[in-house]
Amino acid sequence: MDKWIQIKATADCKYLDDMSAVMSMVDNSLMIEDYSDVVKELDGVYGDLIDEELLQKDRTVSSVSVFIPEIKNPAESVGFITSRFETLSIPAQVECIGVSEEDWADSWKKYYKPIKTGEKLVIVPLWEKYEAGEDEIVVLMDPGMAFGTGTHETTRLCAALLEKYLKRGDKMLDVGCGSGILAICASKLGAASCFACDIDPNAVRVAKENVEINKTENVTVAVSDLLAGTDRIDGGYDICCANIVADVIIRMAPAIGDYISDDGVLIVSGIITERADETVSALSDSGWKLVDERRENGWFAGVLKKA
Repeated sequence: MDKWIQIKATADCKYLDDMSAVMSMVDNSLMIEDYSDVVKELDGVYGDLIDEELLQKDRTVSSVSVFIPEIKNPAESVGFITSRFETLSIPAQVECIGVSEEDWADSWKKYYKPIKTGEKLVIVPLWEKYEAGEDEIVVLMDPGMAFGTGTHETTRLCAALLEKYLKRGDKMLDVGCGSGILAICASKLGAASCFACDIDPNAVRVAKENVEINKTENVTVAVSDLLAGTDRIDGGYDICCANIVADVIIRMAPAIGDYISDDGVLIVSGIITERADETVSALSDSGWKLVDERRENGWFAGVLKKA
């Protein structure tokens, strides 16, 4: 029988809708704890009938929980959730309930095995032994708590499309790099240079460690925010991966073309299928044309070129 892990996010009530949207990307069955409206409506009218414990609940915060089996690698889900919260500037506290803190760092590793994402790429946990087959390209990963082990559909879809569209000698940009997995894949596929950025300093630290592990010296990693118009990113990239979230991709649609060459390729992922049309429409309005797409388990990834 599977052991279930509760992943719980808590933040100010004003972030409830956004928190729920992110958590629903992990699982559609949510448990929401929000006492502000209920107590406000009942207190003073049916006050004597309300449980004292309910009255003592913090009315300023809300919590959203999902429950997933431990065998599905909860660490990847936690990394996904926290990276999306960082991207959307949601100051939520994320906790795992059902596994002791001292065991959490290593308990999920037994379920993280080598994963083939495309024709050649194989993502291999640092602690696993793997004999590479003919023509296989091995990418070693120790994701820590950063998002990007290759087990999540968004990462797999993006890596497979990167393998299909990247040309040897390309200049690659990875926006919201997480563990650095996509930039490292690009380097091993023959990219001349890769710039990977994330707004989360912890993700950047993990990505730098993975770059060192894989000896991909042409990958540069830095804290940077594309939406802030940072001058750290120069432009002229041949291929760009944005495995983030629909809202952020839509927000950056008008500006992303400034960083990519006229015949360049944009790969977007981290998009639930229900928001695929909306995201593609926003990019289309900014001069992009969808040329390829992949869907898996409710997730969408698309390849676009300048119209």
